[in-house]
Amino acid sequence: MNTSYILLQSAMGGGGLSNILFIVAIILVFYFFFIRPQLKKQKEQKQYREALAVGSAVVTIGGIHGKITSMSDSTVTIKVESGATMRVEKTALISNFNEHIQSKR
Repeated sequence: MNTSYILLQSAMGGGGLSNILFIVAIILVFYFFFIRPQLKKQKEQKQYREALAVGSAVVTIGGIHGKITSMSDSTVTIKVESGATMRVEKTALISNFNEHIQSKR
């Protein structure tokens, strides 16, 4: 309701340019602090998933560590330490195992 009031007031000429500049400033803040970082993160994740290959060590969103044994367009099969294999979506892979360990040190 507050933003509609500001828009209505600026349309009627009660403050005009200052209200429009305020709205533009809010939009810019949202873009630079919320939208842009999210788009950058999505781009990095997409590049990571495209660079995966058989034999890569990975960690899933659920915290399961394993190595990729086979891949398809949207899924990968990983082998965990116990020798079991699991098929997971590529979108569930969050980081490279080696990078994950190095970031903990």
